[in-house]
Amino acid sequence: MSATRVIVTRPAREATRWVDDLRNAGLDAVALPLIDIAPVADFEPLRAAWARAAGYAAVMFVSANAVEEFFRLRPGEVPVTLRCWATGPGTARALRNAGVASGVIDAPDAASSNFDSEALWALVRPQVTPGARLLIVRGGDAAGNAAGRDWLAHEIEMAQAYYDTVVAYRRLPPAFDSAALAIAADGAEGGAIWLFSSSEAIGNLRRALPNTVWGKALAVATHARIAEAARATGFGTVVLSQPLKEALVASIESLA
Repeated sequence: MSATRVIVTRPAREATRWVDDLRNAGLDAVALPLIDIAPVADFEPLRAAWARAAGYAAVMFVSANAVEEFFRLRPGEVPVTLRCWATGPGTARALRNAGVASGVIDAPDAASSNFDSEALWALVRPQVTPGARLLIVRGGDAAGNAAGRDWLAHEIEMAQAYYDTVVAYRRLPPAFDSAALAIAADGAEGGAIWLFSSSEAIGNLRRALPNTVWGKALAVATHARIAEAARATGFGTVVLSQPLKEALVASIESLA
């Protein structure tokens, strides 16, 4: 293997931090966001969610973007005393930055091997009693409809609890300029290592470049589902890594 550049595919606000972290670790990294984050067209559902927030046993945030867009509509300085669930350290960090006390935040340990709904549910399941009502703050598609896995919602129903969903932002496919296309072409030919943290990002890449053959491409994926999506797309080499910087750097270096 001779690839030395890392293509960070996270949304732009997250990609910048990852590019900096990888460069600080001695790697050449460049951002190529494969999901664009946009505000919702109608803010009333978010305002309504804030108005009834006190009635929820907990609020689950699927990402840092969910936190940032939800708290953008926070009415004044309403104190947050209910439980806030975060799928990973980035989401937990966004909650603290929004003024939520660490003592009411539930998230998988920063040294966990998985940051996903399954890991979070294993932690918070004891909080969920029959009849409890929860709020899930998540992203939506271009039309603002809730988009993403429904696994957690199913688990909440199995626990005889209830949930509401509010879309805090929209997830859009990327618009590639000539520079982005050049980065993608280099990655397709194995000249760079793709870093994937979302199956949706892989789908967007495949649709943006429908005629591309990915057999020479190298990828590091942070979850088994994402690795499966990369292999199904035709990526020639896919390495599964824990979503921690040290593990990612080691996985990337194994392909370089």
